Amino acid sequence: MRCTLLVALTYSLCVASAAADAANATDCATIVPDQERLQCYDAAAGPSTPSGTTKASGEVSPDDHEQPPSALARRWELEAAARHGAFVMSAFRPNYILPLTYNSNPNQDPARPGAPIVPGTSSREIEPVEMKFQISVKVKAWEHMFHKDLDLWLAYTQLAFWQAYNSKASAPFRETNYEPEAVFSLRTNYSIFGLNGRVITLELDHQSNGRSEPLSRSWNRVIGGTLLERGNLALWIRAWYRIPESADQDDNPDILDYMGHGDVVVAYKHGAQTYSLMLRNNLRKDNNRGAVQLDWSFPMTQSLRGYVQYFNGYGESLIDYNHSSNRLGVGLMLTDWL
Repeated sequence: MRCTLLVALTYSLCVASAAADAANATDCATIVPDQERLQCYDAAAGPSTPSGTTKASGEVSPDDHEQPPSALARRWELEAAARHGAFVMSAFRPNYILPLTYNSNPNQDPARPGAPIVPGTSSREIEPVEMKFQISVKVKAWEHMFHKDLDLWLAYTQLAFWQAYNSKASAPFRETNYEPEAVFSLRTNYSIFGLNGRVITLELDHQSNGRSEPLSRSWNRVIGGTLLERGNLALWIRAWYRIPESADQDDNPDILDYMGHGDVVVAYKHGAQTYSLMLRNNLRKDNNRGAVQLDWSFPMTQSLRGYVQYFNGYGESLIDYNHSSNRLGVGLMLTDWL
């Protein structure tokens, strides 16, 4: 008897529930606005979760607040949402053009010390006002090397200094540096001093100015680095080893005395503006030499960014590796660090 009553009671509850749902559905059908009618049907149907999953009260699904990739993650394609696959060109270092720069200390005698004087290579009356621009791109040549979090990039950077306003000297390109390199990037995830380590890099780097003696400059390096970030702050720390050259082939045997053994780049994005700082030093107590570069980019229009750059120290270019420059420039930023 008790079982019969329990079955009857359960059946009555089910019928009542079905009737209530039908009544709710009928009420929803009378609502004219589509959005409100759909909301009514959803409310009548009750909460639902995908099959095989449960969601506790107050629990947030990871997909509910999925964060977009950071600027650093997009630049190095560190996450699945930021990856474009192999052989897609992207920015490496910043790309910019400074139509107007002023160097208070131009290098009037760039010939290598001790080299024979060649007509036209010395005392060229270099003007302090000139143009400066940089082109820097990379392509991923191999993704997930050996099925690991390792990628191989091929990169190229070209930095040029153009005496565009020097009509007396026929407006020559004073110096152009060519820098091809292979970059291995290992995706990482570790924390140090509150920063998140995202990438370890290994660069095989060649840089030269493609000129003949006594203006020829070149060197080859193996560069190890790490990229870290925290919010809108990114940090790239690099250290390099110069591959030795024979004395008769070395255009700049003392370049490490001026360029040191590494550099640090810090970039910070504040709203639509980006600030960056580059530091380099030979870390010597005697004959201490180094360089600092300050950058500020800001929006001008929807597609154009203004750019202000200040450089002070040695090694702004290869021809000036042993000459201290003091330059301020204004122009346009095409792609920034972040």
